[in-house]
Parts: sequence; structure tokens; C-alpha cells
Amino acid sequence: MHEHDVLCFGETMAMFVAEQAGDLASVGQFGKRIAGADSNVAIGLARLGFKVRWLSRVGDDSLGRFVLDSLRREGLDCSGVEVDASCPTGFQLKARCDDGSDPAVEYFRRGSAASRLSSALLCPAWLQARHLHATGIPLALSESCRALSHALVDAMRGAGRSISFDPNLRPSLWPDQNSMVREINALAVKADWVLPGLEEGRLLTGRHTPADIAAFYLDQGVELVVIKLGDAGAYFRSAKGEGQVAPVPVSHVVDTVGAGDAFAVGVLSALLEGCPVAEAVARGNWCGSRAVQSRGDMEGLPLRHELEAHDLRRSA
Repeated sequence: MHEHDVLCFGETMAMFVAEQAGDLASVGQFGKRIAGADSNVAIGLARLGFKVRWLSRVGDDSLGRFVLDSLRREGLDCSGVEVDASCPTGFQLKARCDDGSDPAVEYFRRGSAASRLSSALLCPAWLQARHLHATGIPLALSESCRALSHALVDAMRGAGRSISFDPNLRPSLWPDQNSMVREINALAVKADWVLPGLEEGRLLTGRHTPADIAAFYLDQGVELVVIKLGDAGAYFRSAKGEGQVAPVPVSHVVDTVGAGDAFAVGVLSALLEGCPVAEAVARGNWCGSRAVQSRGDMEGLPLRHELEAHDLRRSA
């Protein structure tokens, strides 16, 4: 019996979201929330009833306390979060767009407490979860974060745990594209399940079609590749077969940020419950559709009773 179902790690930032549309320079009022692709997935899984441990660092400041309080309210085990008295908590400013387009985001995370995560912090208790979810973002934050990412993946692989990986490319955090591709793929091929977007997959593999992108990773030992195709749904491929799952129609897109994280929540939760791959991808599409209809990075992530109600309606 595992103490936790899932181990997630990375950086959670404070986020100030504009309450009026327009250039961030002209906005006078902001709402305070939290943001971070890695913690979005952790929160989504916790909302669906999974026991999730979160590993990170925050500054010994008001934003760090806000982040920790927010994560604990979502049900995450934050006993693996360290408070750093010498570095600040990262934050971001996010514009408001009322036309469904991608909002402008400005990051203030250089030298943040989370960038000082390192493999020196590894603790055997962290490795008791049955699954590890990783993304490409910690790889870009610092060399010590990169070392931690590999140390966690290697340790979990050695313990026979399952591992998922979402590239979550952030080109602005890397010195150049070649470094990004090299480092992202070095970790991706250690995972069991890899979940890139179509354009991410093209950039990382140099291949064009979903089938060829998936083959790139399958040939290097990955068990399952699920590729997000936007309004075309999602494609999956493993040694057992392949398929494409239609999207969930959305009449009005509010905010696209966080949709990929919600998709990952749906796919991972279903796979961890033993569902067939096509069913897992369909759940991912549904979770993603909820995310784009909500303002905020993780506000649309469903609770367990909402997922069960959706399943009942679908089977009726």
C-alpha cells in the first residue's frame, strides 16, 4: 500500500490576473491566484481523489505563504515543500483577453526559491508514491532542478513505479532551441507515458505526423504516447495499437491557458484507475474542454462528483 498515489514537483508561482482587458501597463486592478503547470496537474489529481505529494520550494515571504496555503486547501501534501529564507517566491502577471485568444503573461521567476531545488533534497519518503508526473519546466529552471528531475525519474524507475512526462515547452527559459530539445528528450525517453502537443512533438522530434512523432518515442522505450491535437482531439499510440479521439465541442473559449494540464489530469487519472487508453484520452479531452471555458489556469479542473456526473450522462 503506497502512502501517496502520485508525486509531482516543480514551481508554483503567485499569479496576478488583470481584471480588465488591455495592455498590462494600463491595468489598475489584479486578482491574486496561483499558477504552475506542474502544480495544476497535482491539484487536478487531488480534486479527483488521488493522494498527491507536492515537492517544491517557496520564499519566506507573503507570496510563499499564499502559495502554500492555496496548495494545502486543494488537498496536496506539502510536507516536501521547503521555505527558502534567501530567495523569493516567483510570480507572474497575466493579461485578460475576452476574445478567447492567448493572454500575455510576464514572468518574474529568475532566481526564485524553486529554481534552487536540487537532488540533495531527495528523501526516501518521497519515493513511496506509485506514480511520478514530471514536466519539462523544472529542466529549464536551473542545473540543480535538472539534476533533481533526472534523480527522481531514475529513482522511481528503479523502484518499479510508473512515470508520465509532459514536455510543457518554455523556449524563453532556455538558452537555445537545441539545448531545449536535447534536454527535454533525454528525460522524456525515461518515462512510460509521454504527452506532447502536436507542435511540441514536431519541434522535439523533427517529424511531422502524430504517428511518426509517437514512433520516435516508442522506438526509445516509451510505452504510450498521447498527442494533443487542439480542436481535432487527441491521438494515441502504443505497441498495442493507435487511435484518435474526437474533441469535446466548446461553444465559447474563455481562456486556453492550463488546457494541456487539464488534459493531462484526465488522461493520467484514468490510466491510474486502469481504464483503456481510448477512454483515458476521452477523459483528457473532456477535462481540457472544461479548462478552456474557465478563466484561470486551474479553476476549471473538475471535482470527483463532477467527473462521475459526466460519466453517468455519457453512458445514459
